[in-house]
Amino acid sequence: MPKIKSHSGAKKRFRKTANGIKHKQSFRSHILTKKTTKRKRQLRPMKQLCASDMVLVQRMLPNL
Repeated sequence: MPKIKSHSGAKKRFRKTANGIKHKQSFRSHILTKKTTKRKRQLRPMKQLCASDMVLVQRMLPNL
């Protein structure tokens, strides 16, 4: 049997933690001038992946 490959785009976007999988939030890369400081600050930390998306990410990253 061939090896199961991980999805290369998903490898760059998700990290495994003790409690699950974390991901960077969207709306933080460009056009930041119109966003408030509070909004940008709250988008800064990485968030836990929700349970409904967990199945999709685990299928893309079988070796995670």
